[in-house]
Amino acid sequence: MPDDKELRKQIARTLEWEEAHAGFDRAVDGLPTPLRGKVPKGLPYSPWQLVEHIRRTQADVLEFCQAERYEEKQWPKDYWPESADPPSAKAWDDSITAVRRDRKALEALTTNPKTDLMARVPNGTTQTYLREVLLVADHTAYHVGELVVVRRLLEAWPT
Repeated sequence: MPDDKELRKQIARTLEWEEAHAGFDRAVDGLPTPLRGKVPKGLPYSPWQLVEHIRRTQADVLEFCQAERYEEKQWPKDYWPESADPPSAKAWDDSITAVRRDRKALEALTTNPKTDLMARVPNGTTQTYLREVLLVADHTAYHVGELVVVRRLLEAWPT
């Protein structure tokens, strides 16, 4: 079997790259505290809700891939915060830290040569590790795009 180290690194990079659009870190950088819970007119989410949704979803996929036993979450209750406002500035910071931590864990899972990316995740039915990593990359990119739009409408996106 050929060395797939570079392929694994490329796949892992999709979790945080900014080659075609803003990444998560840029999308959350410098957002003023008073705007974190604001919902722009015509949109259903605040920046907090998007950040926390990204965190919860990514954490769920990581748990799905790593836990001996996985309990399926309830949609949408377990994936979206009810309040538009973060409970505190610390909750905002903690959510961002958790996104970064879990992203690194998914990158490590992807680049680990012991992980058969085409193997079925034991907690799933037909889902492979590769599918789960690509799912997180795609899901996060989608909601980061929404976060950029929300920031633009709040006039809080750097030019």
